Amino acid sequence: MQSQYITLSKPIILLFLSFAVLLVFINSNSPNPYISGYHKRIDQLKEQQFKLFKEIESNKLTSSEDKKRIKDQIVLSRRHLKKLDFWFRYLEPVAYKKLNGPLPVEWETEVFEKFEKPYKRFGAGLTLAEIHLEDEAIKDTLLCLIKSSLNTLPTYSADSITSQLKSHSHFYLCNRLFLLNLASIYTTGFECPDTSLVIPEMSGMLNDVKQIYLEFNNSFPETPLSTKYFDTYTACLEFVNSQSGNYSEFDHYTFIKDYVNPLYDLNHQFILDYNVASMSYVDYTLNKKAASIFDKNLYQGQNPKGIFLRVHDKKVLSEIDKVGKLLFFDPILSGNNQRSCASCHKPDQFFTDTLSRTSLHFDHQSALSRNTPSLVNVGFNHLLMADGKHISLQDQALAVITNAIEMGGSNKDLLKNVLSCSEYNKTFKKLLKYTPQEKEITIEHISSAITLYYSKFSNHYSPFDEAMNKTAGLDESAKNGFNLFMSKAQCATCHFVPQFNGVKPPFVGSEFEVLGVPTDLQHSNLSPDEGRHIVNPAKETMNAFRTGSIRNAAFTKPYMHNGVFNTLEQVIDFYDGGGGAGKGLKVSNQTLSSEPLRLSKTEKANLIKFINSITEKVGREIPPAKLPASDIKAYNRRVTGGSY
Repeated sequence: MQSQYITLSKPIILLFLSFAVLLVFINSNSPNPYISGYHKRIDQLKEQQFKLFKEIESNKLTSSEDKKRIKDQIVLSRRHLKKLDFWFRYLEPVAYKKLNGPLPVEWETEVFEKFEKPYKRFGAGLTLAEIHLEDEAIKDTLLCLIKSSLNTLPTYSADSITSQLKSHSHFYLCNRLFLLNLASIYTTGFECPDTSLVIPEMSGMLNDVKQIYLEFNNSFPETPLSTKYFDTYTACLEFVNSQSGNYSEFDHYTFIKDYVNPLYDLNHQFILDYNVASMSYVDYTLNKKAASIFDKNLYQGQNPKGIFLRVHDKKVLSEIDKVGKLLFFDPILSGNNQRSCASCHKPDQFFTDTLSRTSLHFDHQSALSRNTPSLVNVGFNHLLMADGKHISLQDQALAVITNAIEMGGSNKDLLKNVLSCSEYNKTFKKLLKYTPQEKEITIEHISSAITLYYSKFSNHYSPFDEAMNKTAGLDESAKNGFNLFMSKAQCATCHFVPQFNGVKPPFVGSEFEVLGVPTDLQHSNLSPDEGRHIVNPAKETMNAFRTGSIRNAAFTKPYMHNGVFNTLEQVIDFYDGGGGAGKGLKVSNQTLSSEPLRLSKTEKANLIKFINSITEKVGREIPPAKLPASDIKAYNRRVTGGSY
């Protein structure tokens, strides 16, 4: 009987095996639409950048027509760059400053640089080229700015960058940053000098990103974006296309609330479901469990627990909080047993002092040079104090306690004085087992208890947050005020969503601005306070101050580092007039535009309505009924909260 199987000769078997291996090789090396799309866009940007460079090189720059030709090429180059923003801002954010840097020189300190001296970073690229074209139009400078950008492009083709494209993880992290930037900077004119192009540029970018989404789903079918995500994104595109191209008429409020924030929630779920992992410092502070951009756990700039970082037991944390509260109100920390943290950071005034321009000096007579900063939301900054002097809440607390003109305490006596109270001694001895790195009670235990106590007051939400999270509505004038804040009033180019401070996505650095703050309401002189220059001396840092949060500003007067303004109306008028330079003061390095905003009375009123809407529901704090008794009888005369 003939066999039912066909017997193949050895050469034929080898031929089949070779063919199979070839198919595997072809499949493993077949073009990936997502990765090839990335490289194709880089080539297109490079080609356009060369055209821009050649246009500048051959241009005489003697007429408005000459400048327009260059401007047109810059606009085209920006259009190509925005096709890559999705990746570039995440994969190598420092190099991005050479492509589209907003400032010629930046000293902002990233999260890992908090522990080393800041260094100068030179910006280059399209934004600066456009600004220079309008201001001076020196050919060599323009060529240098674009050449620097061209020289930076190969960075994004390096193996260290492109290797990340082979995994789905980077995509969802890129997308998270993209969505955060949609809420924070892309509609504000932060880096687009021509405000008439802000919305059209963003609209084009949104369409480009949809194509990136399609390429990704085609290349990564096991970890795709869902139909629901695409439907929401398509609705977002339709909304943008239905809006005015004027960024002052654009509905930023609805855009973020109904589209960007829901997309962020969906992306956050993908990050969890697909086990997305990160190795980038860009993600250092972000919490992947936060489902909303307006979740107070979105990012963390500080460690409020300090030495108690490893403690998670709620009962133990409650004990630390309790002793921290006692210490906050206890003048035993001061050099004269008359002053406590609560003397200046008054809990019933959002932990600031609204009753004086600057708080009283330790000597009872003179005044301090700077306004008392609110402690609410202080943890959403990487650098602390107006000049960014401190890098941790605990360092800040100890610096104030031991400052001769503030609380006048001393490191030498602080621990001894606190532990002279048996209640403190007993509590900290009990807590010592939770800090195995320390065998004895230290001043870090004291400072950490204090920071843990007051940091909990940063976890509250405002009516605006509730509206963004769709748990409440918002007054129409407040919505209009927010839209102004994000556009014509130019507030959001320094005070970024969601904390409305100087920490922009990906929330790893603190920005400083030079506003030209005066000494008085008549703008007689520039404030002599050097600000950031004291900590990091440089021409650009002179009179620069950390951008604080506008949250709770309706109840945290006076304003500015020196408390010069007592009302929000005065602050808005100052910005409306172009800051110190706009008011006639000589401020050569002012980062705030000196051009007037020309806000109407109604617009100013709406801005204040919006600022009122970000007042958080911080509950009333009742001071301790009594303070722990000390073995030193003289200390038992101290008053809860201090006597001045």
